[in-house]
This record gives sequence, structure tokens and C-alpha cells, in this order.
Amino acid sequence: MEKDYYAMLGVDRNASTEEIKKAYRKLALKYHPDRNEGDKQAEEKFKEITEAYAVLSDETKRARYDQFGYVNENDFGFNPSNFDDIFAYVNDIFGDIFGNFGSRGSRDYSRKRKGEDIQYQIIISFKEAIFGASKEIEINYQKVCDECNGLGAKPQDFETCTYCKGAGQIEYGNFFISMRKVCPKCGGSGRIIKKKCHKCNGKGFVLEKEKITINVPRGIDNGYAIRISSRGHESADRVRGDLIIYFKVLPDEVFRREGLNIYLDLNISIPQAVLGDEIEVDTIWGKKKISIEPGTQSGSQVVLKGDGVEVEGAKGSQIININVEIPKRLTPKQRELMEEFAKEMSQSPLSSQEKNIFKRFFGQ
Repeated sequence: MEKDYYAMLGVDRNASTEEIKKAYRKLALKYHPDRNEGDKQAEEKFKEITEAYAVLSDETKRARYDQFGYVNENDFGFNPSNFDDIFAYVNDIFGDIFGNFGSRGSRDYSRKRKGEDIQYQIIISFKEAIFGASKEIEINYQKVCDECNGLGAKPQDFETCTYCKGAGQIEYGNFFISMRKVCPKCGGSGRIIKKKCHKCNGKGFVLEKEKITINVPRGIDNGYAIRISSRGHESADRVRGDLIIYFKVLPDEVFRREGLNIYLDLNISIPQAVLGDEIEVDTIWGKKKISIEPGTQSGSQVVLKGDGVEVEGAKGSQIININVEIPKRLTPKQRELMEEFAKEMSQSPLSSQEKNIFKRFFGQ
């Protein structure tokens, strides 16, 4: 669908350049984002009228639009879908129609571009994740070359691109339709380097090493990440991106973690399960004694509340999974005692678990 730029600005198709400028100024002041904070419709309207003005204020573009009903987006001088580009275009090219109003520093549109973020993985132990730690890492980040100021060469070492003759674009097509595209030789800059910067070899940036101390947050879990501001790559505007640290937590030989809870598998003997016992077990906070109640069943749990992971005042539990070990081999004396115990037990009703235990021992 063709855009009616004249209707957007509310002017006649025979309007003069001055009339177009006057109409745009009036509408731009009305729909300017600084006067319509948070109004998305006003922002879209501002985009539309700026696009219309960019075409109708230029005789060549206007003639092409009048003939074909459209203009190639490359001819606008900005990206019509990017509001930052539009705002920069308005102030850089048409700043005179606004005076001091809406300067690029008045809103976020003047915000300098940040460099790319750096992603880095740190491998930490199970206990370092629980209690926190301090780690020193070394990163390589891109920094704007001070020798050429990020241009890839000194100003005197550039020459005009012969392919596009400095325009940065090349025109192609036939008599009826003319199109433009970015010059493939100079990348749209209109210049090519005849002598590369000796420091960065024409790249515009150099690699720098930096050592950074990372404070591992207490209670962090596997796969979690933290963001450290301004420790990433540097942009052409000399603003660094962020450093994103991902944590990989190594498994522990004793403990297993699920959220804030810590799990421990504990094997006990049949006498301990039958008679009960007091056992010293490992927790992430150190040794602790627990009571095994008489008649403890395999698969039961002992919960130590508050002995799990602590994060910002919240504490989990340590959960001990009990497994009653049944020996595969018995000494003659052990077998004699167990057979005597079995006979004694036969005088009284046996539980289903006791029957299973003796069946495994004696095949009965």
C-alpha cells in the first residue's frame, strides 16, 4: 500500500518547500516524544511525518515519489523503523526547525551505544556455591584503538572510494526504476583505507586483558548467572557492555542438592534399624548427631530443619534417606544368632518387612 506523504503532512501536492517545512515543524512539535511521554501513537506519528518530510523536502526524492508513488528506504538517510535513527536524523539534519527544543541530550535517544556483552563460565565446587567464594578471572575484551580512534587508519591515510565516488551507495536499475544499495567496496563509508593503522591493523579495536575479582553469591545454584556492569567489549562510542558470569557447580561425593534442600543417603545395619541408635552424620555445616528410632524402616527419612542451603535469610533442610543394609554374607556365628532370632520371632507374629528380611536370609 502506497503512503500518501502529502496527506501525512496535510499539504497540497503543489505545496512549496517552505510550506512543507512549515507544516512539518507544526506537526513535529505537536507529536514530539518529549511532549508526549509514553504515548506510542504520538511516537508512530512522529516517525511517519519525519519520513514524509525527508522525502518531500528533497527535490530529487520528491520527483521520484511523484512519479512512482514510493521511495526506496535507502534514500531516507535513516532507518525508518528505528526511532533512535529517526531522532538523530531530525536533530542532525533538520535541527534548525526545532531550535533548542528536543535536543538529542534531552532523552534516551542520545544514549551512546554499548559494546557487546561477554559471556564467561566459572566452574565452582559444591561448597563454594553454598557458602560463596571469591574468584579471580582474566578476560579479553575489545577496546577502541587509541592510535586511530577506532577508524582503522589515521585521517590522512584514507582515500575516496573509487567505486561509489565517495557516495557510500551505488545506484542500479533501468530507466524506469532506480534503486540504491550500500557500496560493497567501502561498506557505505565512502572511503577506503590506503594505509592501515599499525596498532590495530585496520580493525579499529585491539584486545586488552583484564583481571576481575568475582564474588560468588552465597547459595548460588548450577546454571545461575550474574551480570557485572561495564566489563564487556567497548563500542565505537567507548561504552563497554556487560560481563555475564554463568556458574557451573560440580557435584559432591556425599551431598545432593535440590533447591534449598540438601539430601544425604545413609546406610544403617539391621540391629541399628531394629534396636535404634545415635549416629553422627555429615551436614554441610559440619558433623551432627541424629537418633535412629527403634524399628526404623528402609526408605524412611530424617529431616534436619534449617541445616540446608541459606539464601537471603531463607534456610532449607537436610534430608537423610535411610537405607537398611542387608548383608550378603554372614559368618557362622552371625548365622547362628540370626537363626536363633528367627526361631524366637516365629513364636510371635512377624511383620511383612520382617518376613521379607528373613526370606532373603534363609530362603524361607
